[in-house]
Amino acid sequence: MLGKTIKRFHKQAGIAASDAGFAVQLDGRGVKTPAGRALQVPSEKLAWAIAAEWDAQDGEIKPYSMPLTQLASTALDRVGPERAVIVDQMVAYAATDLLCYRAESPSDLVALQTREWQPLLDWSQAHLAAGLRVTTGVIAIDQPAAALTALRARLDGYDLWRLTVAQAACSASGSLVLALALTEGRLSGEECFTASNLDEAYQMALWGDDYEAADRRAELLRDIQAAADLLSLV
Repeated sequence: MLGKTIKRFHKQAGIAASDAGFAVQLDGRGVKTPAGRALQVPSEKLAWAIAAEWDAQDGEIKPYSMPLTQLASTALDRVGPERAVIVDQMVAYAATDLLCYRAESPSDLVALQTREWQPLLDWSQAHLAAGLRVTTGVIAIDQPAAALTALRARLDGYDLWRLTVAQAACSASGSLVLALALTEGRLSGEECFTASNLDEAYQMALWGDDYEAADRRAELLRDIQAAADLLSLV
């Protein structure tokens, strides 16, 4: 249902208490995820927020305008059943984490990256016991095994919904450190996006913007903010 635009078929969305928490309903019938699972979430606030997305659909149901519905479906259909694979993929991000690969020049970009990114790596070392190495250029470097082990342990400690938040933020930002900073409350959604978009914003200030890049940024901001919203509602 959520893979394409379809005509609105319901009059009103609502919620009902369930064994798993709260189920989202359309005209009294439970909503299903794309894989056929009941769309049930752990908090009443999140269930109402998802129901509001369905009620906001005017004429047609547009999946891209329903980020919480999509994230909840991802949690139930993918993150839960494939948890070990998801964690492996996220730890792999740390091996090439955005914050660890710095520009060699110009000097103002180098200074900007250091000012904005280094405190987050310092936080990772202090808060997560995961000290990551920094390099210049794009050639991959090995990260300390102890740091990767610590990051994996942090992810393993998350429940389904926080792991979904981290996975969504990691995929959108290109950085496991940024994703964990969001999930742990170190960064807001906007701050996470700003840090992930630092290089692009620098280039845009020099050379101007274009429609495709603007659309891409809007999509990434939407995805990261949706992860932040999910975190606040669970």
